[in-house]
Order: sequence, then structure tokens, then C-alpha cells
Amino acid sequence: MTTITQNPGNGDINTEKSFDVEQQREGALVAGLPKSLGAGSALALGAFGTTLTTLSLSLMEWRGVTTNNVFVGNFFFIAAFGLVVTAQWELSIGNGFAYTVFSAFGLFYAGYGALLTPAFGVAQAYGGDSTAEYNNAVGFFMILWTVFVFTFLIASLPSNIAYILVFLFVDLGFLTVAASYFAMADGHAASAEALKKSGGVFCFLAGLVGWYIVFHLLLKDSLLEIPLGDTSRIFGKKKTH
Repeated sequence: MTTITQNPGNGDINTEKSFDVEQQREGALVAGLPKSLGAGSALALGAFGTTLTTLSLSLMEWRGVTTNNVFVGNFFFIAAFGLVVTAQWELSIGNGFAYTVFSAFGLFYAGYGALLTPAFGVAQAYGGDSTAEYNNAVGFFMILWTVFVFTFLIASLPSNIAYILVFLFVDLGFLTVAASYFAMADGHAASAEALKKSGGVFCFLAGLVGWYIVFHLLLKDSLLEIPLGDTSRIFGKKKTH
């Protein structure tokens, strides 16, 4: 705020700047907020990590858990809703890659959750989840998502090591889980179980790296910046003349 005063001695007009104390305080509070909280990446990656790590524990059959239906809440409401909504924030700031990745994983979790939800009747349409046709169909579902995630892996090469590891582990996890469904369809139950547990290990590792990135995003503007391992100099875009 600017105050205009007149010098009584010589009649000159002086301008003096005075600042509202409340405005100063508000400005300091706004400036002190962590900037990373303005982006949706932390929420999306937290939803991704929460859903994937819990699913991986079931795939590895920790504490005897083999049924995934309890995670439907994660699939639909945490992952699907959280990732798809957050993706719109990324699109609004022009981050097309994050928008595509978050939307894709959100929709994947919604689709996978639908497979596990009895109300949709997917398994019943094949005569149960133990039939060869059902396992082959889910194997196709997983193998095509493996291809999709592989494109994310290639596109992430110029970013950083953390993102590369997330996509690499997810891709290996999807690939081995797809193989487990095909093995089950062919009647190789022991191989199917081993492949499923291997897929759980890869998904668990992907979830851990996802949590690492969440800590990076939440702490970088407040406490410390955790390195992600920049790879842009190695895989940077080459200009052709």
C-alpha cells in the first residue's frame, strides 16, 4: 500500500510505502507451503503404491492370503478414482506423459477389480475361475497390459532411475502373472503358483520404488530432496539435422 504525504517545509510531495502486516503474514504463509503439494503426482503415486503393494502381498501369499477380493476397495476407490482424478491435474499443467500413465493405471485397476467382483459375473461367464478358458482370457488381459507398460518403460528412459525401475518391475510383474494364468490354463498348477509368486515379488519392488518417489515429492520443498537418479543426459532426445 502506498501513502502520499506533503512535506510542510517546502511543499514537496513524497511517496512512502507502507505494508499491511496481515498481508505480509499471508504472503509468508503462501510462500512457505510445499510446492509439491500443488501437483497431483504424490497422491497418484501413493495410491499406486498402496494398491500394488497390498496386491503383491496376496500374490506372494503372505500370511496365507490367496483371495484378492478384499482389495476391490483399493482397486476402485483408491487407485481407479484417485489416479484418474489426479491425471486431470497433470493434464491441466501440460504434463501429458503423467496424464497418460496415471489414467492408464487407474483404468487398469478398475478393470482388474471388475474381474474380481462377483457382481460383474466375469468368472461365472466362463464357468468359474478354474477353467482353462477363463485363465487364458485373463492371461491375454495381462499380456496386453504388459505391452502397454513396456511403452511407458521406453518413454521413461530420459527421466530418472526411479521411474525406470517402477515401470521395469511392473512390466516384469505383469509378464510373470500373465504367464501364471497361461500355466494354470495348461494344467501346470505348480508352475503357475511359482510364476504368480514371482510376479508378486516384482510388483512388491515396484510398489517400494513408488513409495520412494512419494517421499521425494513430499519432502523436496520442505525437508530435503531425495535423489531420483537423473538419466536425461544419457537418454536425452537426439536432434537430427
